[in-house]
Amino acid sequence: MLMDDMGWGDLGVYGEPSKETPNLDWMASQGMLLPDFYSANPLCSPSRAALMSGRLPIRNGFYTTNDHARNAYTPQDIMGGIPSNEILLPENLQKLGYRSKIIGKWHLGQQPQYHPLVHGFDEWFGAPNCHFGPFDNKRTPNIPVYRDTDMIGRYYEDYLIDHKTGESNLTQIFIREATTFIEKQAAQKQPFFLYWAVDATHEPVYASRDFLGSSQRGLYGDAVRELDYGVGQILQKVKDLGLVNNTMTIFSSDNGGATYAKEMGGSNGPFLCGKQTTFEGGMREPTIAYWPGKIPAGVVSHQLGSLMDLYTTFTTLAGGSIPTDRVVDGIDLTQALFKQTIIDRPIFYYRGDELMAARWQQYKAHFWTWTNSQDEFDKGVNFCPGEEIDGVTTHEQVNNTAEPLLFHLGKDPGEKYMIKSTSVEYKGVMPQILKIVAEHRSQLVKGEPQLNMCDSSVMNWAPPGCEKINKCLPVPKSNPSKCVWVH
Repeated sequence: MLMDDMGWGDLGVYGEPSKETPNLDWMASQGMLLPDFYSANPLCSPSRAALMSGRLPIRNGFYTTNDHARNAYTPQDIMGGIPSNEILLPENLQKLGYRSKIIGKWHLGQQPQYHPLVHGFDEWFGAPNCHFGPFDNKRTPNIPVYRDTDMIGRYYEDYLIDHKTGESNLTQIFIREATTFIEKQAAQKQPFFLYWAVDATHEPVYASRDFLGSSQRGLYGDAVRELDYGVGQILQKVKDLGLVNNTMTIFSSDNGGATYAKEMGGSNGPFLCGKQTTFEGGMREPTIAYWPGKIPAGVVSHQLGSLMDLYTTFTTLAGGSIPTDRVVDGIDLTQALFKQTIIDRPIFYYRGDELMAARWQQYKAHFWTWTNSQDEFDKGVNFCPGEEIDGVTTHEQVNNTAEPLLFHLGKDPGEKYMIKSTSVEYKGVMPQILKIVAEHRSQLVKGEPQLNMCDSSVMNWAPPGCEKINKCLPVPKSNPSKCVWVH
């Protein structure tokens, strides 16, 4: 269950004061809380590509070289997508007899060659892009919604989102799709993988009528409450079908809460900044693991984890093998989950083509710092509202490689108090971090960047199946150019 832009501090069990996530809080009480769990990128598309491939975006191509350290993703004019030579998690599972379904946002390329069913999924209900809109279908087409290989409608035409009220029935549809899929697989005694990639907490935030106005937190809280309800419905279905002791469930998010969205964005708890940044608020995720009889109940694990680890862990549990012809960054977490073993491993924080920071044990070293440009900040785009820290939350890209900034995340989770470079602590820790980073760099083979070129002709004008429902639009002449990434 992968949320969209949900922050580390959005769940009651992670300290949200309204305590409006009873199902997720219960899931944590019966499973394992993983407070040191990370995405591989502070933005949606690269994070999801890393989850699906088990590899950092710098390896799988989900980055840009158009400008230094820029976040890039897959808007509908992007020309690239998940490369065909990447071996995705559902491809591994398909070979092992599993049936896989993605529900919600794909975000790894909108052109047909990049779609989920080309990359191991057997079923899809959802969209290739964010639910932005409505558009005029002249300069920009509305985003299509797919059932497997064919579009069956478009957002704002057939699947409505009311910007004024925030009302949309999409989360309810996504819940029904999930429970129906599980019922079908159970009836056929078919092993399955469900990727529930819902997006109600991504702007424009939405919730169904029954949840509107129900939260202390406004519309964003309404969306969180409905997603929590959906988690409860899915877990109950698994239990009712007698599958609970043979099913692993992971809940997490693709990146940190969008602090720049103000009250329409999530909470990142005590952590610095949010989405788009490589500070803790941008990449630390609200993660819960649940498997009765396998994962002990009510346990907190301080294992450093990554969404990429799900690739390796799920493949291993299903009886498969990890590709040996490439570097896979995800590690097998089974011992951490089942026996509470702590596996020593680093976390790398990339922004675009640059390694911005690295974590080892409780220590985090920043080699580069940047929030966003001064120009953007002056226009009111603030990735770190109320959290300006001199020399840390910089509005210029600052290269600290000669003397990295060091923080102890146990004592200082908000990255506010730098450890002095002259201290014994700094001198004792930094050589080990630099050694880990040097080894990482020496073995790094960068993938071909997929997020450099944009072209309006590859937008969702005439997706597969559009002719069946009279939804095809004229395709403009191709005019490729370099994408502009401001963050």
